Amino acid sequence: MQTRTLGKSGLEVSALGFGCMGLNHAYGTPLPKQDAIALLRQAVEAGVTFFDTAEVYGPLTNEELVGEALAPLRDQVVIATKFGFDIDLQTGARSGGVNSRPEHIKAVAEASLKRLKTDRIDLFYQHRVDPDVPMEDVAGAVRDLIAEGKVRHFGLSEASAASIRRAHAVQPVAALQSEYSLWWREPENEILPLLEELGIGFVPFSPLGAGFLTGKVDQHTQFESTDFRTMVPRFAPEALAANMALVDLVRSVAARKNATPAQVALAWLLAGKPWIVPIPGTTKLHRLDENLGAVDVELTAQDLCEIDEAASHLTLKGARLPESALKMTGL
Repeated sequence: MQTRTLGKSGLEVSALGFGCMGLNHAYGTPLPKQDAIALLRQAVEAGVTFFDTAEVYGPLTNEELVGEALAPLRDQVVIATKFGFDIDLQTGARSGGVNSRPEHIKAVAEASLKRLKTDRIDLFYQHRVDPDVPMEDVAGAVRDLIAEGKVRHFGLSEASAASIRRAHAVQPVAALQSEYSLWWREPENEILPLLEELGIGFVPFSPLGAGFLTGKVDQHTQFESTDFRTMVPRFAPEALAANMALVDLVRSVAARKNATPAQVALAWLLAGKPWIVPIPGTTKLHRLDENLGAVDVELTAQDLCEIDEAASHLTLKGARLPESALKMTGL
């Protein structure tokens, strides 16, 4: 597995990480615990060293799962988790809002360390910007945790350019995690140039468009009632039908490259910048193997130009998140 460094942080990770959320949160029926543990360990065997979780996934249980799976392999991996929602740290009950008060951040860190069965969090993201807490206070709290050795690196998620600058001025930000894919390219406008300027790595979540760019989802797909995509406007049948033109584009490139659509979608991200590290998730070993094959798919400058040209003529339909969730993005 190739490795990449997240910006100027010195944090080296596998070129593709593993987004752990879908193992037991947001995508319908959870994978049985022992199967999920086995899959995570198989990912490590395949060369993945970067694993992404959060207290809100479950809530709490995703961290427990990741901790149990990776504890025997702890020194071989980089574990990222997140704070920022108003969650009861014992029960997992949510108030529905955000909470990045410094005392809460530190309490979350202690609780996450226990669930993850570790003595340090490699990358600690603010999951969503808290409009009631200055970014300087957030960064200062994480700086304290770094000084104590409980956290190694500071990250932000779905933060605006202004928020990133303010936080970075207090405690260097190692990585930003936000949605980015051929289906959602908004970060190109302002965020990617800022990250390059400041030397911050980028970790795209939903790099496969929550499964859409794999070509396995269309307007006839029936999601489980507990799958978050049932609430997402761009996954409504009429939006999916309109957006299939993008999948057709990816399929055409995949055919030329003897690759799958998922591999092309991931290779497109990897070709963007050497400090971009996508974190696709899966519950299936064969999909893990397929995703990791993306590192061997070479998209030339001409390929990238052709993709951009063709994509520029497409009109994509549907918001990427429900309105209630968009209000928490910090953008």
